[in-house]
Amino acid sequence: MPLQAGIVGLPNVGKSTLFNAITKAGAEAANYPFCTIDPNVGVVEVPDVRLQGLADIVHPKRIVPTAFEFVDIAGLVQGASQGEGLGNRFLGHIREVDAIVHVVRCFENDDITHVSGSVDPLRDIETIELELILADLETVQKRLDRTKKNMKSGDKKFKVEADALERIAATLADGKPGRYVSLSEEEEQVLRDLHLLTTKPILYAANVGEDEAADNTGNPYVETVRQRAAEEHAQVVVVSAQLEAEIAELEGEDRDAFLADLGLAEAGLDKLIRSAYDLLGLRTYFTAGEPEVRAWTIREGTKAPQAAGVIHSDFERGFIRAEVVAYTDLVKAGGYTAAREQGKVRLEGKDYIVADGDVVHFRFNV
Repeated sequence: MPLQAGIVGLPNVGKSTLFNAITKAGAEAANYPFCTIDPNVGVVEVPDVRLQGLADIVHPKRIVPTAFEFVDIAGLVQGASQGEGLGNRFLGHIREVDAIVHVVRCFENDDITHVSGSVDPLRDIETIELELILADLETVQKRLDRTKKNMKSGDKKFKVEADALERIAATLADGKPGRYVSLSEEEEQVLRDLHLLTTKPILYAANVGEDEAADNTGNPYVETVRQRAAEEHAQVVVVSAQLEAEIAELEGEDRDAFLADLGLAEAGLDKLIRSAYDLLGLRTYFTAGEPEVRAWTIREGTKAPQAAGVIHSDFERGFIRAEVVAYTDLVKAGGYTAAREQGKVRLEGKDYIVADGDVVHFRFNV
């Protein structure tokens, strides 16, 4: 299953507008709560200028970026953990994603009703977080009851599980998310199937007005989100969902000219997509030849055989070695021949950890 980031937030904060801009998938975006009931899934290309750099060298027939999935999840409200606003159904959808993009409204607009009657980013963040905490607390307590009964069997893994669950339960009861609890690798393994909401990595998307997309330094709402994110060691990306929806309709030179007129070096969505990609510890390596230049997604720390398996299971099963050159070295040399002459192309074995930006040719035999 592809890696996913779920887009969450209160109703009418700009989630579906942002999702539409990201995917051009047409998720309904109307000015009333619960207009999006079932999650909409969209696949997006991860922006990477290195693809064109490689294409300029090898002149491939096509360029294939790597992809990432975003899930638009309907608006949560206070009481969602108890089923308010179809909350249980929405919380179930969040459990299935790998990371959370929390959209927070940071603009005033009398024509767009706020579900709480006023714009207050900190209150909105805490409303969503509390619902996730309460849902997790219920999940953890149920599991802890069962684990304590299983401890009678004498199996040590249940003791490990119980200790971890008790620490998480105490943290949640204190009103703090589960990600604040430090877990060992063994504890993470035994609790993985719980899919706790508050242990997922989080990225805040501060949604501002169109006139603040290029410069939001005077927006106190954005500063509030940044301060909150700093406390959680989370990331913040500032976007104008409405403006991004307009940018998404343009291509090529028209898009570049529009961004230039706005004083933007790049679209906010490009930053959001890359930030969500990085949030999950994802890295990109490339294959480059005449048929195609292609980006491939791996987890940080992936070894060469497993990286080869992303292309095809036969590549991993019959892995012999990997011919590797760093993107910067290849571009600086101007091609494979010059890179080899300069000693920049090397052969790596099964223990080699593939680095972000590696250009790789796998040798295998099945």
